[in-house]
Amino acid sequence: MKVDTVLLSYAGANFLYMAGGIMLLVGSLLFSQTINSTPTLDSAPAIVLLEMVPEKVALVNAIFVFATFVLVLPTMILRTSRIWLKLQGWMVIVSGLFTLVIGLIIWIETLRTRATLNTSWGKQTPEVQSLLQQRFDCCGYYNSTSPPFVTDATCSTPLIAAEKQGCVGPFSSFVNSTLDAIFTGIFGIVAFDMILLISVAVVSKDRKEKERYRLIDAKIGVGAI
Repeated sequence: MKVDTVLLSYAGANFLYMAGGIMLLVGSLLFSQTINSTPTLDSAPAIVLLEMVPEKVALVNAIFVFATFVLVLPTMILRTSRIWLKLQGWMVIVSGLFTLVIGLIIWIETLRTRATLNTSWGKQTPEVQSLLQQRFDCCGYYNSTSPPFVTDATCSTPLIAAEKQGCVGPFSSFVNSTLDAIFTGIFGIVAFDMILLISVAVVSKDRKEKERYRLIDAKIGVGAI
């Protein structure tokens, strides 16, 4: 039995696409769990950071990816039909653009980290600000007086606080490196989408060619009769 390499490649592309959807789902659930957790010395920076990430949008996108993946079943069963292929192709385009927008939003956040974090810092409770100060060994945001530092074990007195750096530097570095990893992963998922889209186009073209040959064979058969 001859192996249909085109269809086999299409199946592999679908599993890559599904893997991207699983990454979106797991990531959005983990991010949501972190955001809703009680801040600790280790988790406080991540909680503030993830408030900048549209995790709920990523969850919706993951669900859309799963819905698109389901279309592989009728496509594999009905091997002469191109209707389901076309529908899946359009849905892959939509989900790919959706994922790309999420990645661009996060990338843009890396370009305006300091301004965004300044706003986020002001929204945090003194307890969370204290955790951030202890985590990064810093006092205040820009410096110990702007905005004023929170008195804790790290910044116990104004004199000690004045000798330490503001949190903007180490906190921004942490946020940028983490966001870089996140949007790089998201752009990788977009690459999976493109692989599937190309595979869909190849399968569609292959089926169109086979349909043309069947019509030619049918006409030859009719002529011979």
